[in-house]
Order: sequence, then structure tokens, then C-alpha cells
Amino acid sequence: MNWYFDEPLYLILLLLLPLFALAMFRFIKWKKHKKSLFAETKFQEKLFSSTGKSSKIIPILYLFAVLFLIISIADLLNGTEEVKTQQKMSNVIFLLDVSNSMNAEDIPANRLVQAKNIMLNTMSKMKDDKVGLIIFAGESTSLMPLTTDYAAAETYISGISTQMMKVQGTDFLKAINKSVEKFKNVPKGSRKIILLSDGEDNEGSESEAAKLAENEGINIISVGIGTVEGAPIPEYTYGQLMGYKTDFNGETVISKRQTEALENLAKNTGGEYIDGNNLEESTNQIIENLNKKNTSSGTWVKSQNAVHYYQYFLAISLFIFFVILLFNPKKDFNI
Repeated sequence: MNWYFDEPLYLILLLLLPLFALAMFRFIKWKKHKKSLFAETKFQEKLFSSTGKSSKIIPILYLFAVLFLIISIADLLNGTEEVKTQQKMSNVIFLLDVSNSMNAEDIPANRLVQAKNIMLNTMSKMKDDKVGLIIFAGESTSLMPLTTDYAAAETYISGISTQMMKVQGTDFLKAINKSVEKFKNVPKGSRKIILLSDGEDNEGSESEAAKLAENEGINIISVGIGTVEGAPIPEYTYGQLMGYKTDFNGETVISKRQTEALENLAKNTGGEYIDGNNLEESTNQIIENLNKKNTSSGTWVKSQNAVHYYQYFLAISLFIFFVILLFNPKKDFNI
């Protein structure tokens, strides 16, 4: 516990106490002088009312009353302690696949739009969790740091497209590596990833990614988007559809959802795989898993748990003034 004043500048008023004491002393001296001019000392007892011994302390009471009044104005506090609080809060990174295969339209409007809608819908049901955003394909990049500003997150999400990644492919390891960087200052018990992808593991890095996530205490909830039948991959130039992706033989490539990598990433990190083709169902499952896997972590937080004591000093000051009024109704320094 630390003692301190909320308004320390008011303590300057304490400098007035010596002036107040001097003024009282001068007043008492002046009053005695006036009495001596009016009558000789032997006649003063008969001419002036007896003040009694208690009145001798009236000036001192005035000083103490003013002292406690000034302290109450400065507001003495007792606080600023280290308080351990238990909070159920997760740090959640949305890890979004933006490879070209996410443009496949086997679900309306396409896989990427469905993934973005799942993210937005999930955030609308979150409370105190911090969220971050990473997009990946053959490389990965962080779009937003961990924050509780969901409105800003929605703005970032709405602007995501597959054209944001120059290096195509699907490299889960690079995506997890980028997540580890963002989780650097986050306790392992509250690190969570919501991975949204069609599951095409072009680099074959799923096992290494799962191992890295497990070692870093990251829980992955993987969401598979797309159908097993699949669909062709549209190719756009400046937003215009130019055709569909073809292989070396000129045949149209059909992209199908592949769940094996996504299921393994979830299983090996204590998470769960979720079918992301139904917006409401997948969102509810994500929230359920976040709550189920949520752990309370005690963190030392420096907080102003201050207790105000001004009322006690104010009460003492008022009590002293009451005593002065009671025993000195003339409100002067009768000596």
C-alpha cells in the first residue's frame, strides 16, 4: 500500500498556517493591549467576563481545524497496489487463407467471402477477447495487431482480397510462424488461432506447423471452407474475370476442399475442426470452442485501487469547529 495525495498542490495551503498563527497571536496581543488601556489589570476581572482555562486552547484548536481541513481538500489516498485479477480472456488471431483457390465459387458468393463473413459473425459474438488478423498464401503478413477494436478489425477484413499476396500457394508453416511473432508477449494459456482455409497444403508444411503451434501453446480451431466436389478457380485481372485456372495440359483445374491438413492442425494443438460452409452453425461452434478452451489466467495489474480518507479529516475539522463554537460562542480569542 502507498499513501499519497490526490490533489497535492492544495498542500501549499499549509504555508498559510504560520501566517494564521501569527495573525492570532497579534490579535490576542492587541486585545490585551486594548484591555490595559481601558482599565488597570486589577479591575479587568470585574469589567470583563471570565474566559476560563479552556479558552486558552481555542487558538490551537483553530489551527488544528484548519490543518485537517487542508488535508481533506488535498484528499489523502491509500492505494496503487498490485492486484491479481482472474480474467477469462483469449487472444485470438484470425488466420485467413487468401490463395487464389479461395476464389472458387462452390459456395456462394465464394470461399473467401464465406470466410470473411464467418470472421465478422464470430467477432459480433465475442466480448473481451483481443483479436488480430493475419493473411497468408505462399507467404504471410500481419494486417492488424491484437486489439479489442472490433470496428477497426471489420474495416480490415472488408478490404481483404486474394490479390493481396504476390506469392501464391498455401504455406501453413509461414502462417504459424507469423502468428508466433504476434503472440510474443501473450501467455501460452490464452493463445488461440482461428484458421480459415480450403485446406490445400501446397507446401506440405502442415506437420511442422502443427508441431510449432503445439510447442508455443497455441490452440488452433480450423475451419474448412469449400466442397469436396470443388469448383474451378476464377482468374481476375484488375477485378475482371479473365477465365479459369488451367494446368500444364490446358485442362481446367478443379479446386476441392481438403480437410486432412486442417483436421491435423486442430487435433495436434487441442483444437477442433469445423465445417465452415454453414455460416451460423460454424460461427456458433467457433464461439463454443473459444469459451470451452478459455482459461482463466491470473495477471498482476497495477491499478489505482485507492481508498479515499478525506472524509475522516473533514469530519475531524468540522468537529473541532463545533467544539470552538460550543465553548466559545462569541467566536473570538477570549484570553
